[in-house]
Amino acid sequence: MEEREESRPQAARDEAAAAPAARPPGRQHCKISDQETNGKTSAASSNDFSDPIYKEIAITNGYINRMTREELRSKLAEFKLETRGVKDVLKKRLKNYYKKQKLMQKEHISGESCYDYICVVDFEATCEEGNPPEFVHEIIEFPVVLVNTRTLEIEDTFQQYVKPEINPKLSDFCISLTGITQDIVDKADIFPQVLQNVIEWMRQRELGTKYSYSMLTDGSWDMSKFLNTQCRISRIKYPSFAKKWINIRKSYGNFYKVPRNQTKLTIMLENLGMNYDGRPHSGLDDSKNIARIAIRMLQDGCDLRVNERIHGGQLMTVSSSVPLEGAPAPQMPRYRN
Repeated sequence: MEEREESRPQAARDEAAAAPAARPPGRQHCKISDQETNGKTSAASSNDFSDPIYKEIAITNGYINRMTREELRSKLAEFKLETRGVKDVLKKRLKNYYKKQKLMQKEHISGESCYDYICVVDFEATCEEGNPPEFVHEIIEFPVVLVNTRTLEIEDTFQQYVKPEINPKLSDFCISLTGITQDIVDKADIFPQVLQNVIEWMRQRELGTKYSYSMLTDGSWDMSKFLNTQCRISRIKYPSFAKKWINIRKSYGNFYKVPRNQTKLTIMLENLGMNYDGRPHSGLDDSKNIARIAIRMLQDGCDLRVNERIHGGQLMTVSSSVPLEGAPAPQMPRYRN
């Protein structure tokens, strides 16, 4: 569920922001287990930056910085790369293409710099107009969009609605905002059953066993607030597979060097030359559009990796220097005592 003015308190808005096809060159199969990731360092930390190749890259970057938007689009088209996006995005795309080519020639690219799959989640939750601080948000839509990082396509989707228990009657504001009706949630399962269905769906796709994967959200709110609160309401422990995730807002801001106010969903899409597809504030449609952003970032050379986690109920940042590690195989959490 996107952080938005009309449905989230100010304090929250102010928070720190079948076998798949063969991989293209430079995107190798990722390992899963802790044993396979222990002791590994990031490619950036192991590179020798005194190598003359980095001087070549710097000179190329300087040339790219002086190019006009039309020159950038022409060069990108020459390499059969995406030509949509604002000028800064085009520059970043072209720089990463040249950098990747240079480093591949020197065999400096790590073969394990990604997950096999990314699970995009964007919950919708109960809400009231004005968002009173005492209001308890309950998840009413649980969508998952599965992105294959090899084919760079949306491979599958999951969507189920959830019956709220504390505030079973939806507000008119919530119905208008999300498009989820009272009849839909009345007929839905309660959260523990829906979570079990999500986990079974993930297991069928061999996530965390045969394939490495990570969760991805648009901001911190979905996991640190909605899922955390919902697990307490449902008296179940927080699921281990969702304890770490990629906050795409942070990844986008760091990769394209833009401020936090340029990382809202619609702005990210616009800056990448894309329009929102679907109904805003539909959890599934929001998740699909977030997935489109993630795919474009991967195409532009971004190394999407876990950057946030929850520990003891508190939101924490994950350093980029931490060895890459996929989420564990999903399991249904135990009920709280």
